[in-house]
Amino acid sequence: MMNEDRDSMQNRTAVARHNTEVNQSGRHVPINLRQSGSTPIELLISTRVRKSPYWHLSVEAGCWRATVYNRMYHPRNYALPEDGGAMAEYHALVNHVTMWNVAVERQIQVKGPDAEKFVDFVITRAANLIKPMRAKYVILCNEQGGILNDPVLLRVAEDEFWFSISDSDIEFWLRGVNVGKGFDVTIAEIDVAPVQIQGPKSEALMTDLFGPAVSDIPFYGLMEGNLNGVDVIISQTGWSGEKGYEVYCKDATLNAETVWYGVLEAGKAHDLMVIAPANHRRIAAGILSWGQDIDQEVSPFQCNLAYQVPRDKEGDYVGKAALEKAREDIEAGNSPYPLCMVGIVFGGEPVTDYAHDFWLIYDGAVESKASQGGNDAIGYVTSPWFSPELETNIALCFVPWHMKETGTALSLALPAEYGGERVNATIVDVPFRPSANPNSRDVKKANQ
Repeated sequence: MMNEDRDSMQNRTAVARHNTEVNQSGRHVPINLRQSGSTPIELLISTRVRKSPYWHLSVEAGCWRATVYNRMYHPRNYALPEDGGAMAEYHALVNHVTMWNVAVERQIQVKGPDAEKFVDFVITRAANLIKPMRAKYVILCNEQGGILNDPVLLRVAEDEFWFSISDSDIEFWLRGVNVGKGFDVTIAEIDVAPVQIQGPKSEALMTDLFGPAVSDIPFYGLMEGNLNGVDVIISQTGWSGEKGYEVYCKDATLNAETVWYGVLEAGKAHDLMVIAPANHRRIAAGILSWGQDIDQEVSPFQCNLAYQVPRDKEGDYVGKAALEKAREDIEAGNSPYPLCMVGIVFGGEPVTDYAHDFWLIYDGAVESKASQGGNDAIGYVTSPWFSPELETNIALCFVPWHMKETGTALSLALPAEYGGERVNATIVDVPFRPSANPNSRDVKKANQ
């Protein structure tokens, strides 16, 4: 790194102060609200961070930027900035079909005679309603009702479940729970690595690969398949809001190339593009990112996941007492949470890359250059991006519980790379755009 870059960073971070105006009471570790900008240093990644079976194939496909997710390399960009960057990848996703390396969704297998009972105890939803060869989006909570993980849960057999996990190492927690409970199950990560096939042409591509039975897979349904001699599990799921599938490659350490190249070859007829997971599209769909939008100190009642806490689940589960008490308090008009998640649209230059900080939100609109709205920050942005369809910036963010109503006027402090000014923001409904397969939350809202 050049000396001037180091000096610039030191000068910038020297004045970055943790914001204490936002009410984060209730959190043991507050979200770091310092506005310190980008970090122009080299990130050292050694063998302590795993390379998935697809990592070299992602590099071959042009991956030039990555992050760490579940202690694994995770591709974040393929298209170069001069070739359109992330927005070029977005265009491919919403118009054609894309393949993503999502091996970081590590598969934690729970298998044995008590598999259903154990799973029912660690998720908020009812495990018995997930039939073999079906899946569900679920959450696992701690004793206080905080979200530990929000995986897709696959039931591949009567006595076998796979947790396709988000970015927290839930295997150790599952093992710890069972030390005390003693269910007759085995718990282990298995050598299964998924790729996602997402976009409006995904069904046509998957039909070429696996036959017409693909069209019969329901949303969150599973199907066994074989790709060039490799056994896979197929699900109609994804992290995009577009029509899509996941292909879970078995014995992935041995078979990754066969699956990857098989998809690439069939994809030529459908304008397939290898891209990173579509942060921009998932925000528009209201899909959450663990560690960014939610964590173990965020309740499902704070982040539009109340539908994940059923009123009629008879059996006990981790966090049940805390969640039922919280719902009782909310319905009585006494929310135990100072903040909740909302969606906003906001002005300023188009946001076309990942945010380096949790940008600060203020009460009231910016009426003029001389009027910068309220002086104290009241909330923060977790996931911002520009929506080409809506022709505006959109974001998920946390604001005070009493200010969550649609139409509330706010303002947002943009970082220097987007002009560095306060711009107007307005709370709107989530999702920002409909999904090809709306979830239970969205269906319920549409029917109200």
